[in-house]
Amino acid sequence: MSAVTMGLNSDAKPHVLAVDDSVLDRTIIERLLTNSSCKVTTAENAHGALELLGLADGQQNFSNTVSDVNMIITDYCMPGMTGYELLKKIKESPTAKEIPVVVVSSENIQTRIEKCLEEGAEEFLLKPLRQSDVKRLRCNLTKDE
Repeated sequence: MSAVTMGLNSDAKPHVLAVDDSVLDRTIIERLLTNSSCKVTTAENAHGALELLGLADGQQNFSNTVSDVNMIITDYCMPGMTGYELLKKIKESPTAKEIPVVVVSSENIQTRIEKCLEEGAEEFLLKPLRQSDVKRLRCNLTKDE
């Protein structure tokens, strides 16, 4: 019953918001998460993710949005707003700052990784994501706090 600490009942699947501008990468992430018994919502960019979370400019109502998200996985490089900028907005929000954010990238740039981790990212993973990465993240979703 350790999942209760993350706001899940014992039967609930963890809900993950996957954010990536690449349809292929979104599909891969969604399939990996679904194989690990997660509920998945996808967004094609950071602005879409903020809308789903109720954090877009002018949105005030968190309760009518995807408020049951247990983790966010976001690509780093996206047009308009990067995954890093999305991470910062989430961590600045009183309603969403506790949601763990995992940043993924195909580029292994140490300064970028450090910057994301310093800003509060739970983890920084390199693409392509593998089932073993998702299983490890899945364990983090249900571990005791």
